[in-house]
Amino acid sequence: MISVLLIGMGKFGRTLGEKLLGLGDEVMIVDKSEDVINSLAPRYTNALIANCMSMDNLETMDIPSFDACIVAIGEDFQASLEITSNLKDCGARKVVSRATTEIQRKFLLRVGADEVIYPDADIAEKLAVRLNTDNVINFVDLDSEYAIFEIALPKKWLKKTLVEVNPRVNYGMNILTIKNSGEIIYSISGDYVFREGDQLLVFGNTEHILAFTNKQK
Repeated sequence: MISVLLIGMGKFGRTLGEKLLGLGDEVMIVDKSEDVINSLAPRYTNALIANCMSMDNLETMDIPSFDACIVAIGEDFQASLEITSNLKDCGARKVVSRATTEIQRKFLLRVGADEVIYPDADIAEKLAVRLNTDNVINFVDLDSEYAIFEIALPKKWLKKTLVEVNPRVNYGMNILTIKNSGEIIYSISGDYVFREGDQLLVFGNTEHILAFTNKQK
């Protein structure tokens, strides 16, 4: 459980807030709209109507006490930029800010953001990948070269053992876990026999895995 200051309760902020609550986190929400805060306040640890572009307002929130401060504003980049900078000046431990363009990302990092997210770009990228291969269920980029993919079991692996397939040597990927009908197999031995319905969580080079999955169509 972590403590989070969530600034900006638009669609993205609300969705993120719900996910954080679901994980058991303590979440304080802030928005300049009285109607927004009044409608959401009962669900959260704390809620405040405030304009966070004001240093005076931020200084009343005990910014250093939060494990993470998230600037979820997407429509007003100037506000996002100023709030990100002000949070760092107030001693924020970690600031995560939302961007919609590469230029915005660069400016947010320059004024102090520890991490910048692109929710729209991430969704677009994942959709593009899924449309181009039926076998990729989901993926998470780790850097520009490597990612973790959740993929459907290739048909030619069915009823073969892990040793027979040897994904690391033959396909350049490591199998982390296997899911099947709600069951998660964390420790996979060499004699594991791949079954119908297996979904594989694999790690490897992004280009290599996408090339492999495209061949499985």
